Amino acid sequence: MEKDPKHEVDGNEEEVEQLDEETLFVVSQTFKALSDPTRIRILHLLCKQEMSVNQIADTLELRQSTVSHQLRFLKNLRLVKYRRAGTTLYYSNDDDHVMNVLQQTINHALHH
Repeated sequence: MEKDPKHEVDGNEEEVEQLDEETLFVVSQTFKALSDPTRIRILHLLCKQEMSVNQIADTLELRQSTVSHQLRFLKNLRLVKYRRAGTTLYYSNDDDHVMNVLQQTINHALHH
């Protein structure tokens, strides 16, 4: 009987599905997003409320161009979304799962 390359059998003889390349890439990019202190600060703000680029820049004392660059990275991963009001873009959380991981990690860090 041929083995399915997407499945592996562990010591308990239970099948464990292997991750496909696309899933591995998305997971690694998500952890990459969470590995940057500036992106963590931005995501932490957006967990709490919707904010414009200028509001984020002012709150975190960052340049607007830095915030815009980081938001573009986060938007490409679908971690944040935006809505337009006139000429202003308001950003907010777009992935509760990742935000929960972030909050749990922050809680973990605070208790050590």
